Amino acid sequence: MKLYNLKDHNEQVSFGQAVRQGLGKQQGLFFPAELPSFDAQEINELLAMDLVSRSARILSAYIGDEIAAQAIAERVAKAFQFPAPVVSVEEDIGTLELFHGPTLAFKDFGGRIMAQMLAEVAGDKPVTILTATSGDTGAAVAHAFYGLKNVRVVILYPNGKISPLQEKLFCTLGGNIHTVAIDGDFDACQALVKQAFDDEDLKVALGLNSANSINISRLLAQICYYFEAASQLTPEQRNQLVISVPSGNFGDLTAGLLAKSLGLPVKRFIAATNANDTVPRYLASGRWEPHKTVATLSNAMDVSQPNNWPRIEELFRRKDWPLSSLAYEAISDETTRETMRELAKKGYTSEPHGAIAYRALRDSLKEGEYGLFLGTAHPAKFKEVVEEVLATELPLPKALADRAELPLLSHYLPADFSPLRAFLMDLPK
Repeated sequence: MKLYNLKDHNEQVSFGQAVRQGLGKQQGLFFPAELPSFDAQEINELLAMDLVSRSARILSAYIGDEIAAQAIAERVAKAFQFPAPVVSVEEDIGTLELFHGPTLAFKDFGGRIMAQMLAEVAGDKPVTILTATSGDTGAAVAHAFYGLKNVRVVILYPNGKISPLQEKLFCTLGGNIHTVAIDGDFDACQALVKQAFDDEDLKVALGLNSANSINISRLLAQICYYFEAASQLTPEQRNQLVISVPSGNFGDLTAGLLAKSLGLPVKRFIAATNANDTVPRYLASGRWEPHKTVATLSNAMDVSQPNNWPRIEELFRRKDWPLSSLAYEAISDETTRETMRELAKKGYTSEPHGAIAYRALRDSLKEGEYGLFLGTAHPAKFKEVVEEVLATELPLPKALADRAELPLLSHYLPADFSPLRAFLMDLPK
């Protein structure tokens, strides 16, 4: 598999290099040089497979012979040990529940595949994973890499801007997992990660890598659950399928669009955001004008400069798809609350991110279409918000209950690269 840097097409790397390196020169994202596709018969054969077999086939289509098919299958089997069920919410709408993994969020899929692929390609060379999180990525990455030989993980997150239970899930592990609360928002954390990757001496000294959705292995892993969703639908539903994706850094939507590029029949995608609506405004006006990030109920989507957007534009360019075919909607906190209550009346408990995706879908679904929205996190991960909005008490699932009373092991730093660099250089070897 060859990939090229979106900011410098002359920089081309193998899949293994892209996994180890994360970003290219000038902080450029890697993108596949070849876009594989399956014909209708192959799609039907894929949809008849189980999750692990199908996912291994999809990943092999991208990776090619760089990693043996059997090795890919074994890595996928270790990573995907939990289901992704489609649950009916209304007659014409279902939700793909992606929160049945160890950290109760969709990021478990990408994080665990990345850990397996890095183990496959890194050999004995020490690696330091440096990543930023707006909530769920941190937990997924921490648990996926916890205890792995020759891997240190450093996770930056905005202090006081993720839910307490999200924080407990990944800031209580210790060992090879180091967590840093930054005095700033997610974009500030992301900017610090980029500065670190621009520091060549630091990169070499630490063997820096990133586990954000910018890493191609995470992105390819996320393609797999779109196929898993379609496998659970009737042929009629598949043929009129509309998918609404709660969007922050836009990795999830990028993966869905890559699934469509592979041949998965999706009529259209909806980019559903909160008040951090850079992409909806861009699609409406053609002007890229990020505003200052604002805090919302759906904090994992509080991103005003989504990293993965260049990949989406590149895919649309390569496939000759018009950007106007991508639907979009930005949902306010007030409407998010109303929607959570509306879903509860229908018998479905949702947290804010899923509610936003449902609202954007319900607002635009046409007669005869079947809608699917992504449930990206277990409601209990946003226990305080859900309980306040729905006036109910949520029981804690075991994964959260086991960590709820443990002490936080985080360090605290300003949004300044110098102290972060010193911290990274002082990490135990």
